[in-house]
Amino acid sequence: MSNWIINTLIVAATFIGMEGVAWFTHKYVMHGLFWNLHRDHHHKDHEGFLERNDFFFLIFAIPGIICLGLGSFYGNTIALYIGIGITLYGAAYFFIHDIFIHQRFKIFRKSDHWYFKAIRRAHKMHHKHINKEHGECFGMLWVPFKYFFENNKKTEA
Repeated sequence: MSNWIINTLIVAATFIGMEGVAWFTHKYVMHGLFWNLHRDHHHKDHEGFLERNDFFFLIFAIPGIICLGLGSFYGNTIALYIGIGITLYGAAYFFIHDIFIHQRFKIFRKSDHWYFKAIRRAHKMHHKHINKEHGECFGMLWVPFKYFFENNKKTEA
């Protein structure tokens, strides 16, 4: 197999794996030990554009930066492509979670796509729980099937 195929597979596997990392971290870290940083994201009890929750961006970016550095400066090709996968997931998270779902920038407001409707519905269900307990839908891109079917029922009715 050629190097570009292997490298592409590393990036894709890392990107997909990051959904699991994000789910686990969101459920057990953000809604657990670090609830004090994540709480304002559910309660909206902050002023201004930034939230304490935004510190998680830095926490998630550090492994990607380290991998990119190892690949760029020390020639570790696998680390480089893992870093690219982490960085691409971070960019997807920013666009989907911060821009599309929470409308931190007022664009992509009227998407009528079935997948994006399901993402918004699942995230809305996550935010209906304002405390750290009894949460649901901790992932970002992997949406439980029931949210696809709920959207279809609403559009058919």
